[in-house]
Amino acid sequence: MHRTIDLKVKYFGTPVVLLSTRNPDGSANLAPMSSAWWLGDHCALGLGDSAQTSANLRRERECVLNLVPSGLVDAVDRLALTTGRPDVPPRKAAMGYEFVPDKFDRAGLSGLPSDLVRPPRVAECPVQLECSVEQESPLGTSGSGATVFHVRVLRSHVAEELVLPGTHHVDPVGWDPLIMKFCEFFGAGSAIRPSRLAEAWEMPHGGVLTH
Repeated sequence: MHRTIDLKVKYFGTPVVLLSTRNPDGSANLAPMSSAWWLGDHCALGLGDSAQTSANLRRERECVLNLVPSGLVDAVDRLALTTGRPDVPPRKAAMGYEFVPDKFDRAGLSGLPSDLVRPPRVAECPVQLECSVEQESPLGTSGSGATVFHVRVLRSHVAEELVLPGTHHVDPVGWDPLIMKFCEFFGAGSAIRPSRLAEAWEMPHGGVLTH
């Protein structure tokens, strides 16, 4: 039997990306996101139009996609409910978001210079992809409040221990990505900790461990 329901969230399980961009003053912004879709050396990123990251992508046309292992879940959760916008949008303010000018410091992460783009890489992430923005398009009908940014991977950096010897391939057994599933954190197929984002979205925790 199936039930017909109005799904509030449709995150069925996608890898978490820490997306680094440059702010207008040249400082780095770091945003966790999980609406990313890949094909070849291209990726489509779904982002809300009110995000500082969206403004940075439109202006700078470049970014770094830092793929997060499950072991960095605490760092990612520290970035939940933060924004790089000094003028926090009212909807986000009502959910508990706050302006954080130094996201790397808040997360407890460190930056590395990139080779081909200006935003920094996240040193602690074993996969770092330098990208350029090729085009953008509104998500759905005009006024949806979200945009799909189409980016192309210019250079890939992968931790040595994740590269299969003698190849240019990532070891799928050794790579354990942090997964966002219905706003909850999963790694190696299991729930690993509660999510502040899920609380802000008033999501039921189900089988996820609670505080």
